[in-house]
Amino acid sequence: MPLSADRHALDAVRAAAQPLTGAPGDFAPLLARIGGVQYVLLGEASHGTHEFYRIRAEITKRLIVEHGFNAIAVEADWPDAYRVNRFVRGVPGADDATEALDGFVRFPQWMWRNADVLDFVGWLRAYNEAREERARVGFYGLDIYSLRASMAAVLDYLRVVDPAAARRAAARYACFDQFGPDPQTYGYAAAAGLAPSCETEVIRQLVELVTSAGEYAKRNGRVASDALFVAAQNAKVVASAERYYREMFLGRVSSWNLRDTHMAETLDALAGYLGRSGDAPRIVVWAHNSHLGDARATEMGQRGELNLGQLIRQRVGRRALLVGFTTYAGSVTAASDWDSPAERKQVRPALAGSYEALFHQTSLGNFYLGLHGPVAEALRDRRLERAIGVVYRPDTERQSHYFSAELPRQFDAVLHYDRTRAVEPLERTPVWERGEAEVPETYPTAL
Repeated sequence: MPLSADRHALDAVRAAAQPLTGAPGDFAPLLARIGGVQYVLLGEASHGTHEFYRIRAEITKRLIVEHGFNAIAVEADWPDAYRVNRFVRGVPGADDATEALDGFVRFPQWMWRNADVLDFVGWLRAYNEAREERARVGFYGLDIYSLRASMAAVLDYLRVVDPAAARRAAARYACFDQFGPDPQTYGYAAAAGLAPSCETEVIRQLVELVTSAGEYAKRNGRVASDALFVAAQNAKVVASAERYYREMFLGRVSSWNLRDTHMAETLDALAGYLGRSGDAPRIVVWAHNSHLGDARATEMGQRGELNLGQLIRQRVGRRALLVGFTTYAGSVTAASDWDSPAERKQVRPALAGSYEALFHQTSLGNFYLGLHGPVAEALRDRRLERAIGVVYRPDTERQSHYFSAELPRQFDAVLHYDRTRAVEPLERTPVWERGEAEVPETYPTAL
């Protein structure tokens, strides 16, 4: 990229950026854009950064208190998040916020079992206690991985309302029994043709539950309508997860698209259910930037991937506000490999030619940037953008954690926190406590 373009972009960002100082008015420019917005999508550039969790929570509190948002939908499994939902809405179950998070046992536990989520869940419970039941704010999961937990939830529901149907469901779900507890074992065997798939069985179960919903709704009142909706969503998760675990061995694009389509459909179903009384719900979504920034503006879109942010924009247009987060350097909670222990790792300074490096060069520190007007024009050329998930491999930084994007088309606004620190897991192991030595600011940015 020519140096003149860099200088122009740098000047434009400096002119448009609004510093974040920790004052109450920090988020006023963002909140001023809410208006008729129904969905506010708050991203993160990693699954293990304290500032991203804390600031999302602070913005969400204001959206709830000042703008009437009534649900949070997160990149988490439906049954695990619904345990939190029961707690924050005051339904008997978990005794405290820590116990409410006990459902998050699947790797990476720290993604939701961390100090910032714990604080937010406690705040939301206290906020809801002062409100009528119908006006309480819920907490819901959008993800697809909970095959076993969702099957168990469907069976638990049916054993109460229709024991015969529960026996039929158990017989259908028994298709998975030979593969053990790890759904990937099933996915590999089915994709490789080593065993028949369970697709027909899970679809039959979903169809039976949905077609029986009207009858279940008429039952003697023992089971609330919420329970029926939750059971139906769990049956949908089982159907989507079955397909996902097969497709994950057939190609990244198809499994990624299936996952994000499932999340979009779950969000749509949730909005429909919450809006059944006639008032359109207002929902905050928490997920990684790679899910919430419009994929059409990124390298992902070029290789055929879509995502949740794109699908929401296509469905509701300006009623969705997409907000990304970036950081230049600091520390992060992440693993070295999938299913490995959580570590506190140092995040290397962003690569030259990236949005993060450009934002660092402004010397503004932390700032809010609305991606419209002259600054959007100045940033229209594609740059690198960093994405750290639950695994961070600094030794292959460029290949593992960067993709090209056009930020003003990807997001409506971005919050940049120049130097960030690792989120604190509720289970702080010696490996995490030890952490890594600070990476010098001059670390070479080799490709």
